[in-house]
Amino acid sequence: MKITGTLAAGFAAGLAMMAASASAETTIRIGHVLSESHSWNIAATGFAEEVAEKTGGRVKIEVFPGGQLGNEKDMIEGLQFGAVQGGVIGAGSFQTVEPRMGIIEMPYAWESREQAFAALDGKLGDALAEMLDAQNVTVLAWWENGFRNVTNSQRPIETPADLAGLKIRVTPDKVRLDTFEALGAEPAPLSFGELYSALQQGVFDAQENPLSIIYSASFYEVQKYVSLTGHVWGAAALVLSKPVWEKLSEEDQQTVRAAAVEWGAKQRQMVADSDADMIAKLEAQGMEVNEVDKAPFIEAVQPIWDANADLYGEELLSILGEYRK
Repeated sequence: MKITGTLAAGFAAGLAMMAASASAETTIRIGHVLSESHSWNIAATGFAEEVAEKTGGRVKIEVFPGGQLGNEKDMIEGLQFGAVQGGVIGAGSFQTVEPRMGIIEMPYAWESREQAFAALDGKLGDALAEMLDAQNVTVLAWWENGFRNVTNSQRPIETPADLAGLKIRVTPDKVRLDTFEALGAEPAPLSFGELYSALQQGVFDAQENPLSIIYSASFYEVQKYVSLTGHVWGAAALVLSKPVWEKLSEEDQQTVRAAAVEWGAKQRQMVADSDADMIAKLEAQGMEVNEVDKAPFIEAVQPIWDANADLYGEELLSILGEYRK
């Protein structure tokens, strides 16, 4: 009986350990709206592989590109309530739950990518992450969307006057709408997933996105001109729903965050490496690319800064100003 009892106890302990191990395994689904060929997806896949390896399979991440988990607005709402576990999301899209997130994408806020990285890897990024934490969203790392440029089917855009009368799709945030109204265009919001067909059908004449998205979304098939306005630099945030994050052990949290930052650096480099190449690729597809004199554009959007000063507040604008010197 003693041997049998010992074996039984050992068997029971083994089952308990197996159950504990199984319960410790976490599968996290993260989504984004861009194509499988985009740097967001390449980096997210690498991030997932590294997390699985370094946690010994305790944390498994599945990546869903192309809007499979919904558009960015829907994903953000899902993150707040835990219905969506994670995502790579354009930072400006978080304005629907925290309007001050728009400070990253104010028109002509950044002279260079490096200037923006310093801010987001420093005090500005910390302040914005704290704001999103209050919305039940945990920022793991700041990735990149890049400088946005205008494409259209009508003519080259060389001065703000060339935007007059153009129906342009913009992201659904007030600052972007106000920016293009100030520049003389006729902006309206539309989800990214509907954009290609809207351009194809002539519902919009124009749109604005980074070069990598213009190419990966095949907008060269429905747009003729690319004007390098560089009017907005956009970040992306690799995020998890806060309840999902808090279920991870402290050890696994450290591993996941380190991998997120590491792959963020790699994703940023992918953007840097691709920009010059993208211009050549778009020209090869028949698009006409032109530079612009940014000075009149910067002057035209100054009222947008004045109008949003109260929204962002003195403290946040002061932090931003430290990195724009």
